[in-house]
Amino acid sequence: MQDWVRVIDHEDNIIFVNKSMREAIGMDIVGQKCYEVLGRTSPCQNCISKRDLPNWSRCKEEIINGRIFSVSSSPFRSADGTTEYAVIEVLHDITEIKEMSQKIAIQNEKLKEDLILAKRVQRSLLPKNTLQYDKATFNFIYRPCETLGGDFTNFFKIDDEHIGVYIADVSGHGVAASMLTMFLNTALDKTEKSPSKVLTQLYTSYNKNKFFSELYISIFYIVINIKEYTMTYSNAGLNVCPIIFSGTDFTILRSAGIPISNWVENPEYHDQTISIKPKDNLFLYTDGIIEIRNTEKQQFGEERLLNHMLNSDLPPAQRLSQLIDKAISFSNSINPNDIKDDITVALVEIK
Repeated sequence: MQDWVRVIDHEDNIIFVNKSMREAIGMDIVGQKCYEVLGRTSPCQNCISKRDLPNWSRCKEEIINGRIFSVSSSPFRSADGTTEYAVIEVLHDITEIKEMSQKIAIQNEKLKEDLILAKRVQRSLLPKNTLQYDKATFNFIYRPCETLGGDFTNFFKIDDEHIGVYIADVSGHGVAASMLTMFLNTALDKTEKSPSKVLTQLYTSYNKNKFFSELYISIFYIVINIKEYTMTYSNAGLNVCPIIFSGTDFTILRSAGIPISNWVENPEYHDQTISIKPKDNLFLYTDGIIEIRNTEKQQFGEERLLNHMLNSDLPPAQRLSQLIDKAISFSNSINPNDIKDDITVALVEIK
């Protein structure tokens, strides 16, 4: 055996050592006390040789000549039953494994620190939870399912008459997804008033960067004209469409378009415009909330989401918070943070 093996009697004397251990130690240690080989002057406090249980065994670690060993100790007696020894020990050198584990632990801590820093950077790009411009107020809640998420939303002033708002869902989670959200925030043109042109430019910019085909961005982009009370929108593959509502009346802003990707050479995006009026609300969300499932595999779904938004009379921030609480409660999850996908919900109030 490459592992070391030794047999110890009830008096802590080593009575057998295999070839591997004898050659590694460089001397014959038979007859010595077992603890002397470990550089000690007295037996281990919980030495197995002092126990009376015939089948009791244990594992521990010991350092011998600067090397770390995993030691498995078990009761032992001779095959013919005439001689009863105290214990047989098998020593397996785990020095390299321990050193590698320490290196991995150090690297993991560094990765955690990097992820925390990346999270701070990503969060810094998000708007404030409540923003107010002339005739429009914006509230949102963002809950990533990991340290870094793939959802993103923004609300910004284009000029004195126009406000831009979008919600996006990047494929996947973690570092790759967060990198795409950062690209989205910097690459999206915040001066153009045609959503379809903005998405076309974004598609071109995305392909210049040569991202992997597995990565893509689904985004619904809206420009609100607060002077003429109109809303122009275009969709790049987001599978849940925003909702305009006032009281219990609502309109779903249905629009089709390919995600921001490298799947086709010339994507086509189209603008659609509708009229809005004071006290209208624009609700935007990603599919993370409607796809929450309970123990019966039922989804929270669009109907429950819509019923809450239309029938709640809470202020915007509380309305959104209560919606997420309802969805988490629906999942029967003990841990409120036990979600499988990023959740982002946003509400724009028109004045």
